[in-house]
Amino acid sequence: MGKLSKQTISAQIGNKKCEKTGAVNMPLYFSTAYRHTDIGVGTGYDYTRTANPTRDVLEEALAELEDGQFGFATSSGMSATGLVFKRFKTGDHIISLQDLYGGTFRYFGTLERQYKIEFSYWNGKDISDLAGFLKANTKAIFIETPTNPLMQEVDIREVAEFASANHLLLIVDNTFYTPILQQPLNLGADIVIHSATKYLGGHNDILAGAVIVRNEELGAFYAAALNESGEVLSPFDSWLLIRGLKTLPLRMREHEKNAKRVVQFLREHPLIKEVKYPGQGGMISFYIEDVALISPLLRNVELFTFAESLGGVESLITYPATQTHADIPRELRESYGLTDELLRISVGIEDADDLVNDLKSALDLASKEAVRS
Repeated sequence: MGKLSKQTISAQIGNKKCEKTGAVNMPLYFSTAYRHTDIGVGTGYDYTRTANPTRDVLEEALAELEDGQFGFATSSGMSATGLVFKRFKTGDHIISLQDLYGGTFRYFGTLERQYKIEFSYWNGKDISDLAGFLKANTKAIFIETPTNPLMQEVDIREVAEFASANHLLLIVDNTFYTPILQQPLNLGADIVIHSATKYLGGHNDILAGAVIVRNEELGAFYAAALNESGEVLSPFDSWLLIRGLKTLPLRMREHEKNAKRVVQFLREHPLIKEVKYPGQGGMISFYIEDVALISPLLRNVELFTFAESLGGVESLITYPATQTHADIPRELRESYGLTDELLRISVGIEDADDLVNDLKSALDLASKEAVRS
């Protein structure tokens, strides 16, 4: 059989993996320890931190979906980032995007203070500017695309060509687009990261991360590092993530279809100054006309839930200034456009008309409340 589509790969995860029973649904293996029949004689499993049958199936699927060779399932998105950065040491220099998830920015600050790993921040707009950030100790480039929360797309292939020419690793956070819309390894990236809590899981019921690589040396390094640190995904969460991945292509189509309808509404609304949408996916950011409208808007939405996170079947609305990006100093975040007027939406899979009507009603009520106050 030839190369399978992402939809077929997703739907088939776990099927025909249990030869003994023929189970279609991948069994959930809770066991911590595994029996040996003699010295050096076993099943290939010893201790669940090192390997677990349920997690193994998940990791194989993650690698296949990203067109990689080695997949690693971790206990959170930030633990996935932490695993990747075990590759670097004191004195190394990393070029990062300026517009990135606030938790990643906070973690990079910790690496700078405690481990003296140096970071420079690029605005992501002009590839030629990257040369100005190069140092003798530069080891890697870290990007999210589209960026969080300003939804700026970065040309992975161009950055990969620059990284390769300068012997740097390229690390790409693919959380927003998922392997359904974008496969960074095929564009030249070396390492892909996911907060699998988001679209990969898709149901707001697990905390998980993923790292995928193609290079054998990187694969061996991260396998050893993950076994050493123990930040692996639990068997039950691995099973839940397998279940979520089975519908990922279907969900991404609905997220995107709904997002385009919401974008159309927002762009036509008089209270919205600007909409940031990269043209695909389910994530939208927008600037509202007056910061005084934000609190009443968030109080009056009914279908949208005012909450952090993204990528679930339920639509969420987030205020980056006080939630996901609160750890970025105000002067810094405002310098590149992350102002107090910005809101971020994760569009779910509800009916698009219902979502638009919810936003319309909330904006109308917010406008009336602002006038009264």
